[in-house]
Amino acid sequence: MISDADTHPKESMINAPQSQLSWKQEGSPMTPETVLSAIVERACDRKAEEIVSLDLRAIGGIADYFLICTGRSDRQCRAIHDAIHLGMKAEHGMLPARVEGVSEGHWILMDYLDVVVHVFTPETRERYRLEQLWREAPATKLEPVAADA
Repeated sequence: MISDADTHPKESMINAPQSQLSWKQEGSPMTPETVLSAIVERACDRKAEEIVSLDLRAIGGIADYFLICTGRSDRQCRAIHDAIHLGMKAEHGMLPARVEGVSEGHWILMDYLDVVVHVFTPETRERYRLEQLWREAPATKLEPVAADA
């Protein structure tokens, strides 16, 4: 017998009542693209570098998008995580289904189901090379939005 704990969070969300879906904001569902955009905004608030999205929709399976970014240190990686986590919760009522790596800070993974966020230190990003591993996925380099002067 398979329990709820044995299923992937995305699968358990398919049949969840609308009130339990984390994608809801005042009755309006967020698309994976709007989730991605909101996460990028939070990462930019904490000066994340080398922000890249990988479009995994044609590959299927894990998520619609990976968002990969770099923090210059463990401390900055944790600050990027905190900004994303607190901002998505406060502004969109969303919490990640899973978070890993916060205590170490070298590679922090945040699973927002359709968007999986990877926050790396430069050394760790170079070691694991997710963009190369997922090279068949179209990559888009995302530039921070410049504030009006």
